[in-house]
Amino acid sequence: MCEVKVITGTSAAAEAAKLADVDVVAAYPITPQTTCVEKLAEFVANGELDAEYIKVESEHSAMSACIGAAATGARTFTATSSQGLALMHEMLFIASGMRLPIVMMVANRALSAPINIWNDQQDSISQRDTGWIQIYVEDNQETLDSVIQAYKIAENEDVLLPVMVCLDGFILTHTVEPVTIPKAERVREFLGVYEPKHAYLDPDRPITQGPVGVPDCYMETRKQVEEAMERAKKVIKDVNEEFAEWFKRKYGNGLVEAYNLDNADTVLVAMGSICGTIKYVIDELKKEGKEVGLLRIRTFRPFPKEDVKEFLKDANNIAVLDKNISLGFNKGALGIEMASILKNKKVCNYIVGLGGRDIRIDDIKAIIDHVEKAEDDETLWVGLKE
Repeated sequence: MCEVKVITGTSAAAEAAKLADVDVVAAYPITPQTTCVEKLAEFVANGELDAEYIKVESEHSAMSACIGAAATGARTFTATSSQGLALMHEMLFIASGMRLPIVMMVANRALSAPINIWNDQQDSISQRDTGWIQIYVEDNQETLDSVIQAYKIAENEDVLLPVMVCLDGFILTHTVEPVTIPKAERVREFLGVYEPKHAYLDPDRPITQGPVGVPDCYMETRKQVEEAMERAKKVIKDVNEEFAEWFKRKYGNGLVEAYNLDNADTVLVAMGSICGTIKYVIDELKKEGKEVGLLRIRTFRPFPKEDVKEFLKDANNIAVLDKNISLGFNKGALGIEMASILKNKKVCNYIVGLGGRDIRIDDIKAIIDHVEKAEDDETLWVGLKE
């Protein structure tokens, strides 16, 4: 029987790491992820998790420790947020370039300045080109399930890339929800024994890892990461389906989730916890006889181009909500990517919720009204003070 606990998003991530039976946890505290590694420290101290718990002096060191551990063949986990993720930036490229299946929880938080500890998604979006798979979750159950799925995706021989599971800071990390915890035996059977093929310690087969990449080979290694990202799309879908068979929960097709799209001419596109609010508004409008849809982007990397085109082929008013901003272009990253693949459609971009500003039901309704009346592609900052 499964157990249901009322827990925060960070606890859900910690429970998932325990269920995945990780070998190494590297930890450095930063709000709002700290409670995740605190929970893991409890598990290790209580003997509930047999793992090496490494306390480090910075997030750069946390990722370095994960890279070193993963390079010996250990299943690793860490968590971070905001400036901490920015401090990891250099090491993120090394993890993906060495094709190490590290899993990390990212508690999405704004970047300074000004100093701000509240939620937006600028931190992980700014790491979009580091070669990490990025999954954005809507609630705490999906947090737990996605961390488990992340190991199955990352360790697949067709992928071998690190994965970050991103959840909105405070909105999910510090909010309790009922979360179904599967049996550890079932999760370990689902994941199987991790058998690293190219990253391990074996004195009978010494290997060099992370060597210099001279001009004769560097480009090829970057291309291989790109090809692994493309292959990851099928693996993510397959793992999502397999997870549904084992645990009776799935998240769209793994890459995207369509909500009320069948008769919707107006569609909102978004990532993360805001999608719950959008679904509420859609349901309210449906009672009034108005059809509006949502396409939730679950994986930002790899970006599901083909699925976006297919699901939005009949939509004419597309509103893309971004909790980040690409400064100098006056659009969010999701808005830029959607516009690049939907060239013949009206795609308006809405910058929302930066630094933790509330996104209310009336804001969502105002966005719907605006995109339906807009004549051209526009970018609006929603909720700015006069």
